[in-house]
Amino acid sequence: MLSGWGRTRRTRVSLDRPRSRAEVLEALTRRRPGGTIARGAGRSYGDAAQNGRGTVLDMSGLRGEPAIDAGAGMIDVDAGSTFAQVLAALAAAGLTLPVVPGTRHLTVGGAIAADVHGKNHPRDGSFGTNLHGFTLCTPGLGAVEVSRDSEPELFAATVGGMGLTGVITSARVRVVPMASAESIADIDRVGSFEEALALMSEPTAHSHSIAWLDLLSEGTAFGRAVVTRSSEGPGGAGAPVRRGAGASAADAVRRLAGRPAAGTRGAPPFPAHPALAVPRGFPGGVLRPATVRAFNALHWRSTPRHERGRTLSMSAQLFPLDVLGDWNRLYGPGGLIQYQFAVPARAANLVREIPELIRRRRLPMYLAVLKRFGPHHEGMLSFPGEGWTVAIDIPADTPGLEQGLREADQLVASAGGRLYLAKDARMAPETMAAMYPQLARFKDVCARIDPDGRLGSDMARRLELRR
Repeated sequence: MLSGWGRTRRTRVSLDRPRSRAEVLEALTRRRPGGTIARGAGRSYGDAAQNGRGTVLDMSGLRGEPAIDAGAGMIDVDAGSTFAQVLAALAAAGLTLPVVPGTRHLTVGGAIAADVHGKNHPRDGSFGTNLHGFTLCTPGLGAVEVSRDSEPELFAATVGGMGLTGVITSARVRVVPMASAESIADIDRVGSFEEALALMSEPTAHSHSIAWLDLLSEGTAFGRAVVTRSSEGPGGAGAPVRRGAGASAADAVRRLAGRPAAGTRGAPPFPAHPALAVPRGFPGGVLRPATVRAFNALHWRSTPRHERGRTLSMSAQLFPLDVLGDWNRLYGPGGLIQYQFAVPARAANLVREIPELIRRRRLPMYLAVLKRFGPHHEGMLSFPGEGWTVAIDIPADTPGLEQGLREADQLVASAGGRLYLAKDARMAPETMAAMYPQLARFKDVCARIDPDGRLGSDMARRLELRR
């Protein structure tokens, strides 16, 4: 029985664990009821990496040592490799990835399939923006080396395509020098959505920005926020620097040659294990609106109104939730829905109006964050586009959840926005078609590389992503 990170929509599958590209190709040549889909770390919240009554390929068997190509400024990695593994290898060489997701436990193959983004999207784009190419095993074409130049249509369909164009077995990704494993952050406590939007819209030298939102407090406290803006921090000499700047030419050469810069530690820049973990069987009733409301108030009031120059570790800046292992169990056996939507800059008013709608429908919003997006890139089903995105965690067994979120879907779609497929577990196919105008083009590519329909998933059937 498999589910996504939200622990909803469980389905029974046949699970295989290929150990090589040849075994992946062999698995795709067999016609199986329900088809086949690849699965990385199982961190998609919904049913993207499930395939009820079909086959799921567990890609954790393809996880060899990453290889740094110093001359090209690239790293070659297996699709089953996690960001923790890749970042640790790069840190030993004084390098890092320009874009990472919100957890280091995601796999590289999953990151491509979802075209993940970080807190620095306006500056550095999504993971696909920094992707040079990958090897894709397909039912119709066999193993294909895919890049923007060699296979532009297949590249654009696969980046963000949720695994429906084939199985990624390896990838080549751009790397950048790491001036420090720490960052310098400016933190502001603000009283409203509008203040958070204004602060995050200011032109600054910060590379990363995110706002934590309090969506459980009532009255004027609803929508208050803590905004964190940061950039890579002290270098070897202890001076604040921006990535790629403030370092000597000799350090830059050392980094790209695979050697640590002077003063840069080669150890992994984050702990190997979480400080705590939520045990199995955690009762759902422990996490209640009153408890979260009290925590939110404490967190907001204990944050300084304006703090400048706070030093953050890589974990605190990029992976704050990884400090608590299996945190999704906090929601109990009912699981959680993460409702993540993006709207264009012209519809920034929806950043407030949609949470207000959800509140009126009496749906508790336990964790919520706001980020800014830069321009959309070529991925046909890629989520980020210039504007704003809000992610909201809601207990999945809340009464009235589907009706309330369906109204929110309509607001998002009418504004030219979209929902994030990597987080979705309940969108309707007509909503999907309205939000993703390149869906027909995506289906054409899938039909070309998989004419017999051997690839499939629960999400593909629910959203009618294949012809």
